[in-house]
Amino acid sequence: MDFLNTLQPWHWLIVAFLCLGLEALGAGGFLLGSAAAALLLAALVWLLPEISWAWQLVWFALGSLIFTVAYWKFFRRVNEKSDHPQLNQRSAQLIGLVLVLENDLPGGQGKIRVGDTLWSVKAPGDFEKGCSVIVTGTEGMILLIDRHN
Repeated sequence: MDFLNTLQPWHWLIVAFLCLGLEALGAGGFLLGSAAAALLLAALVWLLPEISWAWQLVWFALGSLIFTVAYWKFFRRVNEKSDHPQLNQRSAQLIGLVLVLENDLPGGQGKIRVGDTLWSVKAPGDFEKGCSVIVTGTEGMILLIDRHN
């Protein structure tokens, strides 16, 4: 318990850098608030060294909560924006593609070749071999197709 009575600014700096290090390993933003609170507390303890350990822990807990909520509310969306929103969504990338059926689609279901891959397809009716179709949407990994004029 004596350790808590002698908390110094450098203790909080160590906590801040440990949180940042663990965040770098993939915490998903949860430890950024704690790191910011520890950095702020290091400055506060340096300016006001008479703050008791209990109040330091209270300020750390409140700061962690406030900074974490602020990150999740305001800054997380900035990190999630992408200039390639369909990257790794191959089925979504195929929407609008015009293809020619290599096989009949009895009952509006079957397979179609796109490049070197066979895709399951759903159509609004029977389609015959050689028919020109367009990919209109997806249902998971199933392509939705319709006649193309």
